[in-house]
Amino acid sequence: MRCTLCPRLCGAERTETAGSGFCRMPAGPVVARAGLHMWEEPCISGTRGSGTVFFSGCTLGCVFCQNHEISAQGVGKPVSVDRLREIFRGLIRQGAHNINLVTATQYLPSIRQALELARPELHIPVVYNSGGYERTETIREFSDCIDIWLPDLKYYDSSLSEKYSAAQNYFSMASKAIKEMIRISGGLAWDPENPGLLKKGVVIRHMVLPGAKEDSIRLLHWIKEELPPGQFLLSILSQYTPFYKSSQYPEIRRRITTYEYQKVVDTAIEL
Repeated sequence: MRCTLCPRLCGAERTETAGSGFCRMPAGPVVARAGLHMWEEPCISGTRGSGTVFFSGCTLGCVFCQNHEISAQGVGKPVSVDRLREIFRGLIRQGAHNINLVTATQYLPSIRQALELARPELHIPVVYNSGGYERTETIREFSDCIDIWLPDLKYYDSSLSEKYSAAQNYFSMASKAIKEMIRISGGLAWDPENPGLLKKGVVIRHMVLPGAKEDSIRLLHWIKEELPPGQFLLSILSQYTPFYKSSQYPEIRRRITTYEYQKVVDTAIEL
């Protein structure tokens, strides 16, 4: 069956063991790492950690990806649906606050099967942690197995998204997808036993890029004007580091300045 899971609609013939198309991944899951992760947003990691599963491959091509060995170079191990279920169960036994699926788009059919098999023990939320480059049709189709949506909203300007992530239509797709995530989630819900932990809802991440604070500010205005207030959380990230191919682009071959980051944060507060 030809793959249409992501906005690229490349129609690749992906088998359980062989991959093609933009992500170059097979249909069966490939996992690079699984474990408790303490460095997500506090409402995700809590005190015991988020049960994070890093899937290999990606639907984006970000030149600054900090996980480029996993996303672009195929590092990871193929696993069966049964093995993926056991990974989920193992994270639950370790005390994970949630199951955190990182760059999972290309494996969603198999992941759903594994989650359904793990359902008797799955008493914690499932987090969909993505670059935001999603089809609304895919979001709707698999929304029954997701509790918390954790998308990036990387760019407003299509020239930036094309240059740095090989996705000219990034904003048009991500903006629709995030609206759909908020609609599906129905707002924020907190764990009554752990008030600081999110149980259901949307957390939008945005990482400020060097020299691109004006694009960040345009995104913030769009968020203010287009998204329902009080129905999501916003996480503005400052940890951009010139990883991977960033050295090929002089304008992003540096960390962001305090001024750049604070200007974006100040705008968010003003809005």
